[in-house]
Amino acid sequence: MEVCIIGAGMAGVCTAKHSLQNGFKTTVFEQTGAIGGTWVYTDTTEKDEYGLDIHSSMYKSLHTNLPKEIMGFPDFPFPELEKSYDVLQFIRDYAENFNVNDLIKFHHYVVRVRPYDGRWEVVVKDLPNNKYLTYNFDFVFICNGHYQEPLYPTIEGLDSFSGTTIHSHYYREPQPFRDETVLVIGAGPSGRDIAEEVSHVAKKVFISHHEPKEIKGAFTSNVVQKPDCFAFRDGNIVEFKDGSKEKITKILFCTGYKFTFPFLSMDSGVTIEDNYVKPLYKHCISINSPRLAFIGLCFRSLISHMLDIQVRFAFSFFTGRKTLPSRKEMLQDMEKDIKERAERVSLLEKEQYYNDLAATAEIENVKPVIMKLYFENQMNNKSNYLNFRKNKYKIVDDENFIQIFD
Repeated sequence: MEVCIIGAGMAGVCTAKHSLQNGFKTTVFEQTGAIGGTWVYTDTTEKDEYGLDIHSSMYKSLHTNLPKEIMGFPDFPFPELEKSYDVLQFIRDYAENFNVNDLIKFHHYVVRVRPYDGRWEVVVKDLPNNKYLTYNFDFVFICNGHYQEPLYPTIEGLDSFSGTTIHSHYYREPQPFRDETVLVIGAGPSGRDIAEEVSHVAKKVFISHHEPKEIKGAFTSNVVQKPDCFAFRDGNIVEFKDGSKEKITKILFCTGYKFTFPFLSMDSGVTIEDNYVKPLYKHCISINSPRLAFIGLCFRSLISHMLDIQVRFAFSFFTGRKTLPSRKEMLQDMEKDIKERAERVSLLEKEQYYNDLAATAEIENVKPVIMKLYFENQMNNKSNYLNFRKNKYKIVDDENFIQIFD
């Protein structure tokens, strides 16, 4: 059996490692010349040397918002080092340790993936040689990430704004915002980080968000929190939903990303509706084309452990160890999940998802200590955003961790 993996970021190398261990012939196609996906920093923000869109959204000062103790994989933890050790180096070490490097075809751009004669036909462009190549595979894993297609909000009058706008995907450093009055729209992890960083050079920063309460301990004094934007007036006036108005000179959208799979053919059996990829069984395996899997679709997750359990879940069925339910049963499961997901508490939702994957595929679950430390970190993130990354922890056993104080 032959497996195709699209992308050599964290999801791709994790999938390749498990594919090898399950005895599949494995090929990884990577558009760039390096392992690491979004963790590969580049000053270039628009096009690469082959005229293709830059996928990485990493800015210079980006630091992970998870402790290193939960950034590793179950069988390959982050090293216990006092000195700085970045995520990109960790991904490269992981790939080398599990002999993934030789599986990767760098500078190979996936043009089309379509079902053909019971298998998958994959057309790629060998970029350095300007050649199109066609392959056939039994299974396809899509691991191309979801931080490359900016999502913009619809706001009345936005098209008439007289200043400049930029999405966080194209943000690299704060200098272009020096002495400006900046509106940051969105207060997710990147929105908070960038608003705080820009505030050190800007005259003033307004951060617009729909959090029910003011975010505590997150910003310096010249950052003002505002509710959602209502409309733009007179070229450079923004009106917020509370009726207040401010004059601004630049807008920085930190409003997330669209899922995009331009290489998937119309007959692949997968669609995207309101940024929801479906129909998928457990957010992973295509219900219409059950030899196609998506790894890492979830946002704001316990990333490495989520990738690992999703990959193990998929291979439980792709190897034949487990049999997928009927199409009708999988569709019912998806609809039930959609309904229930809106009612769950967001943090608890993640734990329930991992429990569900583990129970369904009869595989080892994420260890309880990992989830406990994740919850602890998220609470600290909300209560003390400026300083929560300074916290240090040590995992004691599968159930417990301790905080380390200098």
